[in-house]
Amino acid sequence: MFIWLFHRISGVTLIILMGIKILTSYFLFTKDQKPDWALSLHRNPVLDVLILVLFTFHSLYGLRTVLIDFGYRKEKLLFWAANIAATIISAILIVLYFRFS
Repeated sequence: MFIWLFHRISGVTLIILMGIKILTSYFLFTKDQKPDWALSLHRNPVLDVLILVLFTFHSLYGLRTVLIDFGYRKEKLLFWAANIAATIISAILIVLYFRFS
C-alpha cells in the first residue's frame, strides 16, 4: 500500500516540480529584465535534489510494479531491492549535483 500511495503522490509532485522548472526557464530566456523570483526558484538546490530523489524512487518503484505484473512474486524482495538501489542512485546523483553545480 505504501508503494502504491508513494508512486501516485511522487508522480503528481514530479509533474508540478517539472512544470515549475519549465515555467521559470521560460522567464529566464526573455530578453527583458529577468524576475528575481524566477532565478531563485529555478536555481533552488532543494527543488533540484527533490526532483532527483523523487525521480529515482518513482522510476524504480515503477520497474518493481512492471516486474510484479510480469509474474515475479517476491514482492518483499523487490521492495527492499528497489529501496536500496534508489537510495544508492539518489546519493550518487546528489553528490554529482553538488560537485558540478
